[in-house]
Amino acid sequence: MIHEFTKENIESIGEILNAKPKPLGDDVFRFEVVNKEAGNKLALEIHLGLEVDNERMNMVSVYSGSTFLQLHNCTAFIASDILKQITFFGKNGTNTTGLIVEESAGCSMYANVNEEVLKGDFTKLPEDLMMCGVAMSLTDTADLDNFSFDDDELS
Repeated sequence: MIHEFTKENIESIGEILNAKPKPLGDDVFRFEVVNKEAGNKLALEIHLGLEVDNERMNMVSVYSGSTFLQLHNCTAFIASDILKQITFFGKNGTNTTGLIVEESAGCSMYANVNEEVLKGDFTKLPEDLMMCGVAMSLTDTADLDNFSFDDDELS
């Protein structure tokens, strides 16, 4: 199921990732995801309703070891209880960028993926694209043409 960003949905993200959200202000939330068995950990921060040039956007940041990833204009997310992961994504024209954060403190990013990769038969893709096609295919179901950030959506 595709979710818009609300403070209530922040709790759902925490449940999937087995990490309690820590508010860092009114519209910023931090999750510390730890996999003790593998020795992995990462921090996820979600910034709701940032204003840039009088337009509102969401931003998702991931800090892990020597890696820093940031997804701007994050329009929605898909929470998978079965996969124990959250897929954050943003669309720009026919391209989608997705940032996947796993309960096991794993993280993947697929940037500027053309919709043809998402809509096509992933078994016919070159091997290097197949994983991307599978991982990001859920984002193709989002109808975000009329998406907006009204104040009441963020409270």
